[in-house]
Amino acid sequence: MADNLYKAERDRPRVVVLGAGFGGLTFAQHFDDSQAELVVVDRQNHHLFQPLLYQVATAGLSAPEIAKPIRQILRHKDNTTVLMDEVVDLDLNRREVQMRDHQQPLAYDYLVLAVGARTNYFGNDQWEQFAPGLKSLDDATRLRHNLLLAFEEAENTDDPEERERLMTFVVIGAGPTGVEMAGAISELARHVLDRDFSHVNPAAAKVILVEGADRVLPPFDPKLSDSARRQLEGMGVEIITGELANDIRKGEVVLPSRTIKAENIIWTAGVRSSPLLDQLPVEKDRAGRIMVKPDCSLPGFDHVFAVGDIINLKDPKGQQVPGIAPGAMQTGEYTAKLINDEIKAHAKQEKLPERKPFTYWDKGNMATIGKKRAVAQVGKFQFSGFFAWIGWLFIHLMFLIGFRNKIAVLLQWAYAYIRDKRGARVITNMDASYLLKNQKANPVHRALMRRGRPHATPAGATAHEKEPSKT
Repeated sequence: MADNLYKAERDRPRVVVLGAGFGGLTFAQHFDDSQAELVVVDRQNHHLFQPLLYQVATAGLSAPEIAKPIRQILRHKDNTTVLMDEVVDLDLNRREVQMRDHQQPLAYDYLVLAVGARTNYFGNDQWEQFAPGLKSLDDATRLRHNLLLAFEEAENTDDPEERERLMTFVVIGAGPTGVEMAGAISELARHVLDRDFSHVNPAAAKVILVEGADRVLPPFDPKLSDSARRQLEGMGVEIITGELANDIRKGEVVLPSRTIKAENIIWTAGVRSSPLLDQLPVEKDRAGRIMVKPDCSLPGFDHVFAVGDIINLKDPKGQQVPGIAPGAMQTGEYTAKLINDEIKAHAKQEKLPERKPFTYWDKGNMATIGKKRAVAQVGKFQFSGFFAWIGWLFIHLMFLIGFRNKIAVLLQWAYAYIRDKRGARVITNMDASYLLKNQKANPVHRALMRRGRPHATPAGATAHEKEPSKT
């Protein structure tokens, strides 16, 4: 089919989907390609289960366990083509998509925009190099590398101030991702790495969660926010609310009340739409989301639809469609049915069916904080602690793509629950610059290695660090 993608004449309608996240993949799975040609374009070759991305970043899971090749997922669809490419231009009037690796534009009859969101630094994009976000597998593996490396460097230094900086972790943004990340880092330090080092006590690491609103988990009911705060503080996480970052520089965060020195700063404070949408001649909100019509189509372009976290839409009940996985999946399924019905009506030369507005089904909110710790609200019901945690585990396993992925994740979680250990703790991509820096910075260790005897306690280590806690 790929040879015919760029031919001017086609014997059937073509639907192009940009993005294979939750919205785009759900559309593709529910779309009937027996009477139309479906083309799915994504920059990656895999679908990523983003809700578990923080567990890759904190060594709880490995990358392949939360990702699956798009081609493998859609291989049963005979008239579907998957392209790994990047879209560089859209012409909605000519109905064409221009991709980076193809000179000739890709024509379409229907277009579905499911390109997802990117990290939003609210006009301070220079902060990205010092406070990376968490949107891709590359982001997660890089963060994991940095987190684990910080403990290794703390083990190697004899400077108390430098050790404290290395073992301070700041998470900016206390939405679900920020709360889950802060809790996971705390568990990593207190329970997973606690027996692994000779000269530092990982349990002494500082995890600081910063939120501009007056409470953590602002989208949740205040009672659940309070519960989440208590659970986090019980895990040793310091919480700062009501403060926005004034500046972020290499190794430090400047808040109105204080400056925090930290080797690792993680940004989970918000998202905005893909820059690809900036060029579209349609109205958008402050976050770059498209102000779509009730049927998820773009105003003035009835053949173009948008799904997922790039849309701003209130349904007939007045519910704002949230930029989370259920919203993306529901808009993807709705749009697939709508286009299916129109293509079938056109093939039968019948009148096109009326487009009924999209209605969102709110399935509730959940956030995990740590082992046996979580909060959840489903309709009027609210619960926290162990049962909320069990519910969170079940829901995420249910929606994870692929039977093998489900089994692998379940086994990893069972191992972590029983042993308080995480298997994905290998540091990779170590370059010569780090090794050289490490060699120059640690003459004591080099001398000990030359003598062929175990490391002695570095000068400046506290008694607590000489005898790491075994609890």
